[in-house]
Parts: sequence; C-alpha cells; structure tokens
Amino acid sequence: MTQFMDVHRGMKGITADQLKQAHRADVAIETEEGVHFERVWADPQSGTVYCLSDAPSAEAVQRVHGRTGHQADEIHSVPLSA
Repeated sequence: MTQFMDVHRGMKGITADQLKQAHRADVAIETEEGVHFERVWADPQSGTVYCLSDAPSAEAVQRVHGRTGHQADEIHSVPLSA
C-alpha cells in the first residue's frame, strides 16, 4: 500500500460539518476499493481540501471520490515521510 495526498479545489466556504460528511461518505465505501482514508483537512477561504489515504493506487482513490461525488483535482503519491 502507498500513501496518497489528494487535493480538491473549488470547495470555497466548506463547513466543518460538510467536511465531516464528505469524509464519512468516502469511509463508508473505502474498503470496496481497498482504500483507507486517514485524515482530511480543509481551508474554507481558498476552497482547498486535502485527503491523506493508504491505497493500492491513485485510481482507487479517485474511484472512491468519484462515487461519493467529489472528484480529486490532483492525487500525489507520498512514498516517504518522517
């Protein structure tokens, strides 16, 4: 499994409740794609949302997001961390 950081843009004004709801939607189906969403962050002012996950591929991450209605604009592999 590889860690991925994905970026969503265009979510200006997102609230904490909306962020939690979107994350819960991803978590509800993540195992169907072999993904585990670990954490999510948002900047309501810029409309940028970041998600950290463990997944077999970037495509698996995008499939989950696509099914829950919030496609990622970018998905980056994060092979190293400290």
